[in-house]
Amino acid sequence: MDRNPSPPPPSRDQDEEVVAGGDCIGSTVYSKHWLFGVLSGLIQIVSPENTKSSSDDEEQQVELDEEMENEICRVWDMSMDEDVALFLQEFNAPDIFLGVLAKSKCPRLREICVGILGNMACFQEICVSISSDKNLGQVLLHCLYDSDPPTLLETSRLLLTCISQTEVANVWVERIREHPAIYDSICFIMSSSTNVDLLVKVGEVVDKLFDLDEKLMLEWIGNGAVQPLDQPQEESEEQQVFRIVPCVLEAAKQVRSENLEGLDAYMHILQLLTTVDDGIQAIVQCSDTGKDTWNLLFDLVCHEFCQPDDPPIILQEQKTVLASIFSVLSAIYASQSEQEYLKIENDLPLIDSLIRVLQNVEQCQKKPENSAESNEEETKKSDLTQDDFHLKILKDISCEFLSNIFQVLTKDIVAKGLKEGQLNKQKCCCAFHNLLPFYSPVVEDFLRILHEVDKTLARNLEESFPSLKRREEMTRGT
Repeated sequence: MDRNPSPPPPSRDQDEEVVAGGDCIGSTVYSKHWLFGVLSGLIQIVSPENTKSSSDDEEQQVELDEEMENEICRVWDMSMDEDVALFLQEFNAPDIFLGVLAKSKCPRLREICVGILGNMACFQEICVSISSDKNLGQVLLHCLYDSDPPTLLETSRLLLTCISQTEVANVWVERIREHPAIYDSICFIMSSSTNVDLLVKVGEVVDKLFDLDEKLMLEWIGNGAVQPLDQPQEESEEQQVFRIVPCVLEAAKQVRSENLEGLDAYMHILQLLTTVDDGIQAIVQCSDTGKDTWNLLFDLVCHEFCQPDDPPIILQEQKTVLASIFSVLSAIYASQSEQEYLKIENDLPLIDSLIRVLQNVEQCQKKPENSAESNEEETKKSDLTQDDFHLKILKDISCEFLSNIFQVLTKDIVAKGLKEGQLNKQKCCCAFHNLLPFYSPVVEDFLRILHEVDKTLARNLEESFPSLKRREEMTRGT
């Protein structure tokens, strides 16, 4: 049986009765009377009398009657319709769901109620109303402490919907800041859950929160950063201290092969961390964390994304996640150049990957052959496509990272790169084409080293880039 079966179509007799009595909800064929009945049943489930009578029966508290479950699932499915959502709001359904969440111990019932609220929150007017209810907000955030993965998934979905609404985002950020335990709950999910759907949604929530509020990000970076020196060993073992970066890495490993959007969210979280000094330190201060981060991201760009056999167009799918990965790798590279895992002779495949990405960017930005036949308006649209914002970001980040690597190349490393195939004429031409003119000094220094390793290749490159040849001749003349 589907989790959210669609409500059955009304019979002919029911349909005539609905239309004649004005029982339809908005422009739908859903019955107000039927919906009243379901909501009344929900009220009965959490009524004081029912709660008291079942207080000694744990089994009764966690099980949901099959008929009631089917009916509430229909409401869940119906609530995606704006007319139904507005009617639920008018009928004060959020207050009913608040009562259920506060009193019921039935995981399935709690999941469905949060799911209905999540659907309702997709409509701005209702989202503002739900967000302005302090009691409901507190109860919903408390659902993040739940041990039931489906309930956690629906709670995360609802939270993401709300913080994505500019009008109410700050309300939720402040509430989350007032509940430090939410950090532990989210970190526990990221570090221990194998539920990919849940991990993806939690990652999107954290990504959005960090993007919205740097102060909250700094607070979460600081959480667990320092273990109290006077804390007894037994207590330390019982109360796990979460650090944000290892938790993000663990979640990324879980989703990497199953959900590109989820991986994109976790890579962007790491990128946001590198925008502040404390975030960079959180990654590199512990050598194991820095190494784990570098190894995971290195493996992604060198063995998974933008591979030699992939068509260039695949970059359109991978451009945002690659931009985040290269940005983080570049930040680690700049801050921890003395670490063993950052020695460029071990990381020559990065040069190959960066140049391949730049080659594919060029292919993706090429104008269609028939662009000359298009009218002026179509040409403008083509130009906008050519100057795709995310491709430009990826190109800029890749060029900066490649220039940083070029600056530390030695004669021996260049010789090794030429021998192993990470460097050749075609790849060097692509690198030069993208690095010039902004990184001219870097290219000129690389060319001088290349003259010592392979004069023929160096001269061929000078012929392909006359400006470099003139500068080289001027330098030799002085």
